[in-house]
Amino acid sequence: MSDREAAVRVYVKAYNTESGLFVAACDEDVLGLRLVDESRGINFYVDPSFFKGEVLDVDKAVKVLRKASMANIVGNSIVGRAVSEGLVREDTVLVVNGVKVAMFVTL
Repeated sequence: MSDREAAVRVYVKAYNTESGLFVAACDEDVLGLRLVDESRGINFYVDPSFFKGEVLDVDKAVKVLRKASMANIVGNSIVGRAVSEGLVREDTVLVVNGVKVAMFVTL
């Protein structure tokens, strides 16, 4: 983990569903942002009621994501780490206003 990653805090909220563990995770600095790109028809709100859970460092957040069967991930640090850990493919990451957004489902 880099020094920058060590300083990053991630909100992680877990939901137990019939389909398995669903995790919402976002970098602390993107919580509450509305990511809009009208040219692509994107309007994504990083809703605190959905994402704001336990505050963890990036390493601990990745450990929770590894247990998930589904996840929504927002923020350059946590999405970048999810890619480097093989949880998300780089070519599936959406970038809106410079902020990375990713989702995954395991079968």
